[in-house]
Amino acid sequence: MTVLVTGGSGLIGSHVIEALRARSEAVRALVRERGAVEGAEAVTGDVTDPAVWRRATPGVRGIVHAAALVAQRAPYAEFERVNVGGTRLAIAAARAAGARFVHVSSVAVYGRTAAYTAGANAVTEDFPFHPIPEHDFYARTKRMAEAVVRDEAGRGGVDAVAIRPNVVYGERDRLFTPRLIRAVRRGVVPRVGPGTNHLSCVYAGNVASAIVAALDAPLSAGDFRAYNVTADAPPLPTQREFIAAFADALGVRMLRVPVPVFLARAGVRVWTRWLRWRDPARYAGLGGAAVGFLIGENPYSMVRAQRELRWTPPFNARAAIRRSVAGF
Repeated sequence: MTVLVTGGSGLIGSHVIEALRARSEAVRALVRERGAVEGAEAVTGDVTDPAVWRRATPGVRGIVHAAALVAQRAPYAEFERVNVGGTRLAIAAARAAGARFVHVSSVAVYGRTAAYTAGANAVTEDFPFHPIPEHDFYARTKRMAEAVVRDEAGRGGVDAVAIRPNVVYGERDRLFTPRLIRAVRRGVVPRVGPGTNHLSCVYAGNVASAIVAALDAPLSAGDFRAYNVTADAPPLPTQREFIAAFADALGVRMLRVPVPVFLARAGVRVWTRWLRWRDPARYAGLGGAAVGFLIGENPYSMVRAQRELRWTPPFNARAAIRRSVAGF
């Protein structure tokens, strides 16, 4: 039997394909652009096209839905078309195929800033959802997409899992990792606050490992379970150690410039106001969340994933960072 992975050329999707191929599973990848996908049979098409799903799903035992619009400049309607409409077709395809459905969601569904006021490990999967700013198109549509999955599973006939990562890094990343590498290579990196907090970052290979575990977890038809996957294997590095590990892997000497928290907050406020003025459709309301991420403890608990999926992250941060840098 085959596992279908959407977004197979993306960060999480490509790592899921690697993890599945490592245990000799047949993999099919749904990708937007024509071309080979290493380790998988490629199906080209748009996740919002029902005909593509009919071509992609024969003989599948599981569907991993990792495709999503994340940070591209796009109007809200496009985010909803891809993130919500695509998910609706994905779980309908899983129901028709009798396949396990694993949805790559996000901790953004809780609300960006509320989690960081809760404290370390305080945000379990039962944490109440808080308001999301109107212009945070990604968070709004990811919450809507997860609701689609939960409701469809509740109708019976399909079992579903939502994996909720936060900031994901690793080789083939197009967002966080290359920006961090560029900053470290310049040799001067700001240290916000004392740098002793633990960032809510997780290596893509660890997210993929949790997804594979979710494909095999014992669930009954109609079950829906959500799991936070937001940290690497111990030992967990502090903010300061995380950046230093990138410098070590790159072989560069780095100067850390202390930035007081009040100054970081003021800078982020100015930046977000400018961004809202310049391009309202792109503004995501991330100001407070960005500061919370930089100076706060990781608020997300992974106890449920470790207990119910019998999963532990296979990579610690130092090993993951070496793999990430080598990939770039």
